[in-house]
Amino acid sequence: MSPSVEPAVPAPAHGAAGWKPATVGVAFIAGLGLAIAGRAVVAIGSGNGTAGLLGVAVAMIVLALASIGVALALAGRQGRPSAADFGLRRPPLRRAVGLAVAVWIGLSALTALWAVALGIADEEGQAFTDQLGTDGTLTVLVLIVVLTILAPLQEEFLFRGYIFRALRNRQGVWPAAVTTGALFAATHLGWSPIALIVPIAVIGIGLCLLYHWTGSLYPGIALHALTNAIPLATALDWTWQTPLLIAGSMLGALTAARLLARLLGDGHAIPATSTDR
Repeated sequence: MSPSVEPAVPAPAHGAAGWKPATVGVAFIAGLGLAIAGRAVVAIGSGNGTAGLLGVAVAMIVLALASIGVALALAGRQGRPSAADFGLRRPPLRRAVGLAVAVWIGLSALTALWAVALGIADEEGQAFTDQLGTDGTLTVLVLIVVLTILAPLQEEFLFRGYIFRALRNRQGVWPAAVTTGALFAATHLGWSPIALIVPIAVIGIGLCLLYHWTGSLYPGIALHALTNAIPLATALDWTWQTPLLIAGSMLGALTAARLLARLLGDGHAIPATSTDR
């Protein structure tokens, strides 16, 4: 009689492949709490002149770092996370640009149809600009930094880089994208008009798919900066400055993401024939 062979025990998953969907609830509650704290900071700092604006800027930077820290802490349960675990790695440029443009066109069309159907305007970020105002160079700088650089980085890192990645391990791509989009939209309650929550959820889903298709978080960060810069330019009544704001916002958000990747390490490129699936 041949000796019995014990079945091989699979090695525990490390890195992003081991992130547990059960931790998503913790990540979402933390993200929601930080969003509420951000609204409180803006309410307190508005109307208090230069000191209030500087306080808002510092506090929002701290909250952004806290959001990133939450994702890193949860990911660290499966070993030290790298930049690549969160998708902070360079994708093939032509593929990434093509997919980002396609997703942007699709999301813009869907958002426009929703706005026309309900008779509303796309005014994302209105609560922030309404409370801080749009007058003065310092105010404009704070709005740009918070809305078009910090927000894209922290939200993409937490929602697409961690929450979507963790859910995808168990649910698959589309269910994970829909769930992440809904959670993403929920954190915008109070920041954006209630009628825009559905388009924001759709944008969240599109950003998840863009991350999945490219295997990189960078295209989503750039697209997120773009979608935040356009309504900000509208709120500021900018014309010829709008392209400069868009380009500067995308560059600033991507530069901040690249610095974070260097801190985490292992921000390698993705082969042109593969994606992070």
